Amino acid sequence: MQHFQQRDRGEKRESNQMVFGIRAVIEAIDSGKEIESLFVQRGLSGSLFLELKALLKEHNLSFQQVPIEKLNRITRKNHQGVIAVISPITYHNIEDLLPAIYEKGETPFLLMLDGVTDVRNMGAIARTAECAGIHAIIVPKRGSAEINPDAIKTSAGALYKIPVCRQDSLGKTGRFLIDSGVQLVVSTEKTEDSIYDVNYTTPTCIIMGAEDVGVSDELIRISDKLAKIPMFGEIGSLNVSVSAGIVIYEAIRQRNLK
Repeated sequence: MQHFQQRDRGEKRESNQMVFGIRAVIEAIDSGKEIESLFVQRGLSGSLFLELKALLKEHNLSFQQVPIEKLNRITRKNHQGVIAVISPITYHNIEDLLPAIYEKGETPFLLMLDGVTDVRNMGAIARTAECAGIHAIIVPKRGSAEINPDAIKTSAGALYKIPVCRQDSLGKTGRFLIDSGVQLVVSTEKTEDSIYDVNYTTPTCIIMGAEDVGVSDELIRISDKLAKIPMFGEIGSLNVSVSAGIVIYEAIRQRNLK
């Protein structure tokens, strides 16, 4: 499988950068910078802040309201009550990527992460996904691990190579995938069916959830298949990055037998 490359090989790779001050953040957004996270002083007001809020609404960007003490711990520079963290990667949209995968004559192989918030798990999963030739990783805009230097390092650079699609709603995205001929396979303990009973040779999106709460009920309701990893020990659960690797490589095994 071929990947849609994040960057040219010769392009400089950056770690997360911070932008301080309301005007500077407005300019960063206007210039198309990917905002990974945004911290705003609680109770902030003024015309310039209202301009920023309007821009955030226009771009569907969320922010965290925090006490000024937190901002001062991040930096002693004149932050004016606003600090933005710029992502080191460029996010994609699955609605744009999926048609291109089909046009290449390839069978879509996607991974959706619902509520995976640990950056090291994110990095480890991305590393496995890139090695397996997965076309893209889909994550929600809210409630997902930050793509930061720790995630990049744990991924061994895979997050620079594999497209990451940050979507407004995983439920809406799941329905788009179904309408586009992609089956949704949820890895969950809420079934008696095994991951080895699923046919992964068709267009497929594997969905993994957070270790504590699993995949959302909405995604479970609309999914085509529920599948669990067989467990024989007393602990009865695996780290999500290990689970992802097991399911992904069962799919690879089947696809290589085609």
